[in-house]
Amino acid sequence: MSGYIKNFLKFRPLLSELVARDIKIKYRRSVLGVLWTLLNPLCMMIILSIVFSNIFKFDVENFPLYVLSGQVIFNFFNDATTSSMTSIISSASLIKKVYVPKYLFVLSRIVSSFINLMAAFTALLLVMVATRTELHYTAFLSFVPLFMVVVFSLGVGLILAALTVKFRDIIHLYSVFTTGLMYLTPVIYPMSILPAGIKTVVMLNPLTNYLIMFRGLMLENTLPTFQSLLIGILEMGVVLILGVYVFYKNQDEFILNI
Repeated sequence: MSGYIKNFLKFRPLLSELVARDIKIKYRRSVLGVLWTLLNPLCMMIILSIVFSNIFKFDVENFPLYVLSGQVIFNFFNDATTSSMTSIISSASLIKKVYVPKYLFVLSRIVSSFINLMAAFTALLLVMVATRTELHYTAFLSFVPLFMVVVFSLGVGLILAALTVKFRDIIHLYSVFTTGLMYLTPVIYPMSILPAGIKTVVMLNPLTNYLIMFRGLMLENTLPTFQSLLIGILEMGVVLILGVYVFYKNQDEFILNI
């Protein structure tokens, strides 16, 4: 274990460079640059609030905050896993030249997405202040579900990165999958409107549990139940272990397929 830690510390400067590169590439030639990390969730919140609170008449208290809090969780997962999926392929030139721990490329995408997550979280706080929404003490515990979804996304990202090297069709299929996943995550609709059968399916989605915990802490002044915490920990732990296993089992063959 100490060997892995020493190896990580040795290549930590490279991780910082990879994160900086990812952010620069994402906002290259953009006039507003990193400000889009704040503006994008705010603009989407306005559009979704107009459509779903006025046209579809969702009766949710402070619907803009309800939508924005959902975006914080789902958009991070989507961005982190989608970018992680191509992290090995897009770094083929470097991997072929020198030895670099290959998980760093996946980790850099997760860290880059985490920076966007913090910007989206800041946008949520700004909207809460602007709308004079009470900021409860439970909001200080919101890092718990955020940490869980970050670790969960890392596990999924490792699996996707390893499989995509061999099966490039995953890149196209995953965008379809995340579109469907969004509708199976209560980002824009309340759970109360769902029939019992569909509600059961939605609750099987790990993101739903993280999102409910996050909303409870930020907006509803409620602590997560022991059961929710236990399920969340088990989900992130199992997926991370599976991700590490799949990645390390396949990493020696990356050079043959990139």
